[in-house]
Amino acid sequence: MTAIKKVTVLGTGVLGSQIAYQTAFHGFEVIAWDIDDAAVAAAHTRFAGLAATYDAEVDGAKGGKSAAALERITVTSDLADAVQDADLVIEAVPENPAIKTDTWTKVGALAPEKTIFATNTSTLLPSSFMEATGRPEKFLALHYANRIWAMNTAEIMGTSKTDAAVFDTVVEFATEQGMVPIPLKKEQPGYVLNSLLVPLLNAASALLVNEVAEPETIDATWRIGTGAPLGPFQIFDVVGLTTAYNVSVMGDETSKKFAELVKRDYIDQGKLGVATGEGFYRYS
Repeated sequence: MTAIKKVTVLGTGVLGSQIAYQTAFHGFEVIAWDIDDAAVAAAHTRFAGLAATYDAEVDGAKGGKSAAALERITVTSDLADAVQDADLVIEAVPENPAIKTDTWTKVGALAPEKTIFATNTSTLLPSSFMEATGRPEKFLALHYANRIWAMNTAEIMGTSKTDAAVFDTVVEFATEQGMVPIPLKKEQPGYVLNSLLVPLLNAASALLVNEVAEPETIDATWRIGTGAPLGPFQIFDVVGLTTAYNVSVMGDETSKKFAELVKRDYIDQGKLGVATGEGFYRYS
């Protein structure tokens, strides 16, 4: 068992809320932080929805375990309060370098010396903002896939400055959290999962932007040809179109055109993917 007992999750969006709830479900005391009262209110709704989802999809969740997890989560918009006694802080704020750097600068000044820092960034290297924490030896990446209770990988990626003992502690924590730890030997943009997935999504978005085929056709081709359960645009909906936009807008010209399309036709219309009931597809 690790010494980690109290975990703070920064950001309560689609994945941040899942990380917080999964952690509480496995017995940890969790503080979930977000930027303002409106985000806090939305987090409470997400957590209630996750409890219902776990009841329906996770073995052993029924009979009170899902409800008990809710009791172990405190939600706040006070950052100092959120990190003041944390053993581990997991950051899941928007995939924007400036936002992440600013967040870690503040957390590094507020958190106690004992705290380990982990970023859930999916596309950025942790070394790009490790110095902002003030303790790069205690900083690494801990990356989760969406639908964390089912797609339960936890990719652990350190930097050249990450202490080996910290790395090992986070690997062990991931197991205690109900995840399958995937330790990486060196920094790699996209880790293992996204190194495999992103080229597929980029190829699909290029086919759409270049007017080669519609999302339904592209998805059907991938599912039929490979036996995969989801096509790339279904995956976009699961990941969330806000994340798809944030990543694509930093890419090449084709990616930027896809970002424009996603923002204009979907995000600006409130269609963010599975989480809102509609993205490239509609969901009940």
